[in-house]
Amino acid sequence: MKHLVKITLFFFLLIGCKTNQKTNVKARGLMTQKAMVVSAREEASKIGSDILKKGGNAFDAMAATELALAVSFPYAGNLGGGGFMVYRKANGEIGAIDYREKAPLSATKNMFLDGNGNVIPGKSTLGAMAIGVPGTVAGVFAVHEKLGSLPMLDILKPVIELAYKGVVVTKKQESRIKHYQPFFRKVNKDSIIFDKLWKENDTIKYPALAKTLERLLEHGKDGFYKGETARTLAKFIQDNGGIITEDDLAKYEAKWRTPIVFQYDDLKIISMSPPSSGGVSLGQIMKMIEPYDLHTFGHNSVKSIQVITEAERRAYADRSYFLGDPDFVDIPVETLLSKSYLTKRMDGFSFEKPTSSNDIAHGTIQIVESDETTHYSIIDQFGNAISATTTINGAYGSKLYCSDLGFFLNNEMDDFSSKPGVPNMFGVTGGEANSIAPQKRMLSSMTPTIVEKNGKLLMSVGTPGGSTIITSVLQTILNVHEFNMTMQEAVDAPRFHHQWLPDEIQMEVKGFDINTINQLRKLGYVINEKESPVIGKVDGILVLKDESLEGGADYRGDDTAVGF
Repeated sequence: MKHLVKITLFFFLLIGCKTNQKTNVKARGLMTQKAMVVSAREEASKIGSDILKKGGNAFDAMAATELALAVSFPYAGNLGGGGFMVYRKANGEIGAIDYREKAPLSATKNMFLDGNGNVIPGKSTLGAMAIGVPGTVAGVFAVHEKLGSLPMLDILKPVIELAYKGVVVTKKQESRIKHYQPFFRKVNKDSIIFDKLWKENDTIKYPALAKTLERLLEHGKDGFYKGETARTLAKFIQDNGGIITEDDLAKYEAKWRTPIVFQYDDLKIISMSPPSSGGVSLGQIMKMIEPYDLHTFGHNSVKSIQVITEAERRAYADRSYFLGDPDFVDIPVETLLSKSYLTKRMDGFSFEKPTSSNDIAHGTIQIVESDETTHYSIIDQFGNAISATTTINGAYGSKLYCSDLGFFLNNEMDDFSSKPGVPNMFGVTGGEANSIAPQKRMLSSMTPTIVEKNGKLLMSVGTPGGSTIITSVLQTILNVHEFNMTMQEAVDAPRFHHQWLPDEIQMEVKGFDINTINQLRKLGYVINEKESPVIGKVDGILVLKDESLEGGADYRGDDTAVGF
């Protein structure tokens, strides 16, 4: 267990993230010499780390960790969802893969509207019509085929064993299951495994999921998208009122993308490209704040919060209007990230008062998304790094659980604009760029990110958190770069968030000085009166000067770093 660390530093929310004044020793996460995996569950991190110990690379560990999260973290880990990954090989080569879900072939722009053109409540959020064609399995096999080194048997065997053996329920998982059980019972015709009263330290076994994974071992990607699993899945979805067919499954392919790359000071940021908005929005924010001396202003000071808030406000306005699936809409990425454009976007910013979001272009579109995503970061002993974020959208997705196959299905169709101008379940009011079309991928805020410094690997980082993903990744990078924090300090530090509309700053209030909050209010900023329980659950790995690794596993979840 010496390589296993669970971070539970609750005092960071109370006092912020500070160096111990008596000992002058900084709080650090797990330290290792060679390799590390940080994910939402101990079981997944350990399986990924064991793959590295066997001689596998980061891409082998990616496949193992992703599939292990499908077993150990059904809240967001999945076979029935999708995600994004960016990578940097030891030789500096970079790339990204999009395994985001797609709309079914028979999807239509107005499929969630009634005869009067109004959005039908719940149709895009609960049950079978909410499901997009899953991409996770395709993503895992595409990565392994192109970049992996170990046989798939080595990768899948421990995951299958975990499913048969079962996973111990944590206190946080007990609470989550109990909270969502009424939705499970509402959506599913028959009882499911999660209807039981599960308590902390109980063990949940997943024999049906184990058998599904065994078909992957036997048939590869086709073990999910064709054959017995595809027939069972398509029939199950249709029997429950959905429209996904075997043809939808057979046609699904993950897609390799060119990541978004930009400079910030002496950092090179490598992040996800559309249909994720993460890389573009992160780039816009960081380029808008770059001219300001945040280091001198101080961490979470009034001026730092002002600068970051105003940049976020402008980036999220652009996100709402311009971004969607690049296979369906033209996105002016070069312009959105250009210095001339972003300099003009910050025109009107003043430390004397906030900019009104109503004065920012396209001021009728709100952005609030699901928080129920999961992220993992991996750096291997060879110097390869990956950053991956995966989701089924809402907590337990559509709440529809296929007992014969052992997993929940996503509700990603709600991430499309059901009707331009009308908010979805998370308050997102979308534009035409993100309207529904057959085989189109829905917009996302997932922001898996890798950072270089002076040409060398520095960091792998990412988080769940819906619309707060981008700003949580941003602040974690800034905490290390501008404010000289350790990886663990950077992850645990209290966070804030502004997304243009609603025109307010969300804060993990207990972590901020009351005088800072009062000064912001005096200037005219609206602070969310409700204390945000969680803004993101960041997992990151930092490469130190001596090339050892430090993991940052967010105490806000059951997140765990494992390495050697």
